[in-house]
Amino acid sequence: MTGRVLITNDDGIHSPGLRALARAAAAEGFDVVVAAPSEEASGVSAALSAYTDDGRVTITRNDFDGIAKYGVAASPAYIVVLATLGTFGPAPDLLLSGINRGANAGRAILHSGTCGAAFTAAAYGMPAMAASLDVLSPLSAERGGNALRVLDAASDEAHHWATAAQYVRDLLPRLQELRDGFVLNLNVPDRPADDVKGLETAVLARFGQVSMAVAESGQDFVRTSVEENRDRADEGTDLALLTDGYATVSIVRAVAELT
Repeated sequence: MTGRVLITNDDGIHSPGLRALARAAAAEGFDVVVAAPSEEASGVSAALSAYTDDGRVTITRNDFDGIAKYGVAASPAYIVVLATLGTFGPAPDLLLSGINRGANAGRAILHSGTCGAAFTAAAYGMPAMAASLDVLSPLSAERGGNALRVLDAASDEAHHWATAAQYVRDLLPRLQELRDGFVLNLNVPDRPADDVKGLETAVLARFGQVSMAVAESGQDFVRTSVEENRDRADEGTDLALLTDGYATVSIVRAVAELT
């Protein structure tokens, strides 16, 4: 499979996962263009939002490794739409989104900007894959303690991006087999490749890896926090398999009608 591929994410243009994904696609012979939010845009789902100056969406170009890279003041889904309109050169043939810092698993993928970009691409007729690195691994005895501490962006470079990138490369041929409107959702443990137990096809867990909670409230305000979901996921689901050390892939569709 070859062609022009758009690489985007919701962690922002400076994410090491974004660079790892772009390099993996380039190594497979794709014509790669990178366009991602100028700032982090996690949790925006498929929102079509942008920051404008006099109606103009700001775009900053800063290439790396011979790959065109654009920082865009917009959400990931908005960037996908811009790409289909030729904003970053020829329209892409497929979309790779990620590699996200943190798993996108369970039905909570509905809220993910990483997955939202993939769902948007699929709606425009492009094969698409969302890829994420599980830097939390809740309920894993090997991690222990409060796993949320590893979300510190300063530690990004230490994560095993190359492991996730290799699984992306292995799955690229499956993009040709996708039914229209579906996407691949890949999650990979944050481990050396030899320590991952393999790749399993998984159904979505009923919940996400983290959940929102009310940290403080008053008469005219509420303050929320994000907490680990410590419930054990059902066997065979993406979260359960990730906890056990497997990479997972799910075939999902964002919008469907009963027929």
